[in-house]
Order: sequence, then structure tokens, then C-alpha cells
Amino acid sequence: MTDTPPDHLSIDPSSPYFDQPTLERGIGIRFKGVERKDVEEYSISEGWIRVALGKKVDRHGRPLTIKLSGPVEAYFQTGGDTVADEGDDAQA
Repeated sequence: MTDTPPDHLSIDPSSPYFDQPTLERGIGIRFKGVERKDVEEYSISEGWIRVALGKKVDRHGRPLTIKLSGPVEAYFQTGGDTVADEGDDAQA
């Protein structure tokens, strides 16, 4: 695995930009200098993120999203060799 996250990533399994091993490793997103936890999809080179629009869903049950433009920074939350299997009890 590389130490740089992919340029374009989505959490939707039907998207061509979905990558399960990368998502399991953990991706952090900083958008306009603010840490975001609600990102559905991002593109670093194009400078945008997609976030859910409240609790609204489309007719297929997928969340409605809105595209926000601005500087995007992505980083891995865990190292390349370790996978966080400990769960929430490891926050001590």
C-alpha cells in the first residue's frame, strides 16, 4: 500500500471509485481547513466533496448529496501495516 490516499474515492459500493481495502484503512478528509466526517465522495484534483443532504433519500433509498467546491486534503488515519480491529474500546 502507498502512503498517499487515492485522488478520487467513494463510499458507495456501486461507484467505480469504491475501494474497500482503502476505506478499511481509514481516510480522513480536511475540506477548507476543517475536518469533515460526513463525506460520501471526494476528488482532490478537481477540488470537491459530496456530503449527504440531511436525512433525505432518493427513490432508491440512497442519500441525496450536494457537491461542495474548495481545497480538499485526504490522509490515512492508520498506518499501512495495521488494521484497527480493536473497536471502540481501544480509545483509553
